[in-house]
Amino acid sequence: VLEYSFTIIEGWTVRELLQALRAHDAIQWTLGDTLPATRDLMPALNLGDVHAEGQFLPETYRFARGASEVSILTRAHHAMTRAVERIWAQKAEAVPLESPYEALIMASIVEKETGQPSERRQIAGVFARRLNKNMRLQTDPTVIYGMGEDYKGNIRRSDLRRATPYNTYVIRGLPPTPIAMPGREAILAAVNPGKTESLYFVARGDGSHSFSKTLAQHRKAVREYQLQR
Repeated sequence: VLEYSFTIIEGWTVRELLQALRAHDAIQWTLGDTLPATRDLMPALNLGDVHAEGQFLPETYRFARGASEVSILTRAHHAMTRAVERIWAQKAEAVPLESPYEALIMASIVEKETGQPSERRQIAGVFARRLNKNMRLQTDPTVIYGMGEDYKGNIRRSDLRRATPYNTYVIRGLPPTPIAMPGREAILAAVNPGKTESLYFVARGDGSHSFSKTLAQHRKAVREYQLQR
């Protein structure tokens, strides 16, 4: 049997995943003329009533021509469930996560924040430290996810002030659901973050980040890497 492949990319949202599945010429699309809403997808797949974001493991799946998107999504969901259960058993004691689902949420944020894989555990360490200190996460990818289709490539001050369940500049703790599909390495980083004294980081513009221990150091880094640019 001639096999085809489909790869779920780390950091994809459910909408991006569904668009890629529907565009694949060897996959039979069966879920209707329009893309299912994220909140409706898992019931449509008979996989429960959980929110679909973050529920499908990024990796390559092989199949014969004519396989349905339902079969691939079901395989990817079961693969994610197994991966999270195995990785959750490795959770460090001091990590402020109370369930495998919270680990999935944290991993999705780490995935979206990380331009370089080597920084995953360090970024997860910053977020864990902020949670332990009851500080807001203040991470832009959660704000962007909460904006939905209103996001046009730029975050305004008003967006940072607008209360949404995903605006971590306003809410404390984690958002209610993952914001993307995290890979295994991001999940590992979430449950076993790097030890760090940093509480802040800012993108340098090349995919890497500058980490700071104090707010004064962070503001200096923002001036250097963001405002100047």
